[in-house]
Amino acid sequence: MHIYFSGIGGVGIGPLALIAKQAGYEVSGSDLSDGQYVQYLRSQGITDINIGQTRNQIFELNIRKPIDWFVYSSALPKTNSHHPEILFCRENDIKMSKRDELLNKILEEKNLKLIAIAGTHGKTTTTSMVVWLFKKLGLPVSYSLGAKISFGDMGHYDRKSEYFVYECDEFDRNFLAFHPHLSIISGVAYDHHEIFPTEENYQTAFRDFIAQSKNVVMWQDDYTKLKLPKDKKFTIEKYDDQQIDQIQQPGLYNRRDAWLAIQSMHQITGDYTEKFIEYMGEFPGVARRFERIVENLYSDDAHTPEKILGCMSVARELANKTKQKIVVVYEPLTNRRMHYLGAEHHSVFDGASAIYWVPSYLAREDPKLKVLSPEELITHLSPELQEIAKPMKADKNLRILIQNHLKAGDMVVGMAGGGSGSLDEWLRKEFAS
Repeated sequence: MHIYFSGIGGVGIGPLALIAKQAGYEVSGSDLSDGQYVQYLRSQGITDINIGQTRNQIFELNIRKPIDWFVYSSALPKTNSHHPEILFCRENDIKMSKRDELLNKILEEKNLKLIAIAGTHGKTTTTSMVVWLFKKLGLPVSYSLGAKISFGDMGHYDRKSEYFVYECDEFDRNFLAFHPHLSIISGVAYDHHEIFPTEENYQTAFRDFIAQSKNVVMWQDDYTKLKLPKDKKFTIEKYDDQQIDQIQQPGLYNRRDAWLAIQSMHQITGDYTEKFIEYMGEFPGVARRFERIVENLYSDDAHTPEKILGCMSVARELANKTKQKIVVVYEPLTNRRMHYLGAEHHSVFDGASAIYWVPSYLAREDPKLKVLSPEELITHLSPELQEIAKPMKADKNLRILIQNHLKAGDMVVGMAGGGSGSLDEWLRKEFAS
């Protein structure tokens, strides 16, 4: 079977393309730009990749190798319903689907049990931690991640594996396509307002996903919030479990993610929790999760209040040890999200000595909504934080400020959830190149 992946360089589509290749399918695809991950996929044998996404390109490739299945991201038809590749496939009766349908086919064909990690925050870290424990135990595992790791590819298929570990996203209700053997719920807080018009609608989607799961590991707070029924399939964990503090990972939220991973692996293998606690102390982290760019400059994917709290918990613990001041550079992810969650930023940056707030990263926006400026958004902060917050742009002036903080020995943390053209990309270009 020949599968064509549109947007093959993306963090969701790319790993699945690699998995499909390793699972024995013929794979090709396209992307708008020739990035590092596209080049990496070529090195792994996926050489038929169009740069640009024109009708003529997919037409010529289909002549050479007829396409059986066209796989695209959830965002593609939303951003461009007249995308030339989509139109071509419709006109030529080529099967089209989002990635979830293809993954389900792979799971069925390869007889794999799905371990799905779902939640508003903590998905990527928890998924990576589960994969890490499989590798530390020497157990074969297949998986797909939403970020780069130092101990493997973002996506991998092992023909000897019994389990497939998957970061299962609620965006566009994607996770409802799956019926996992085990689901790990890392945390539930209202998000993706363009898909879920109310918080109750969002929570209902999680209840439906949990109902489709054979076994579930989750926190007591989320179990209570979702008003879930009593059932033997639930393993309920509490935030105040004293063993969580034994995990040698910086940041309370990282330790909590690790605890869910540990309890899940204990359930799967029956092995000792104490051994897993030791292994988690060696976990090397995930790209863009408090990732060091240069000395004292870090980048984090924090783009919701819960994620910011998690990032700040790591920053405060490290800064307390090194006696450093914490400087935050914040780029909100989408103007739409800030209309809903702006007020929830009231005290999330507690512990910072300075906050530089840059304009929101715009993606999938509602054109009816006014674009809120940094000056307006800063007013949601507590009076104490407003005194240290300053609206900025990612430009020469910000670069000079960051350089001065680094020279003074301060810890500078960039928080940005966007992709190309984001604050994260700007920081790497200005300071790591």
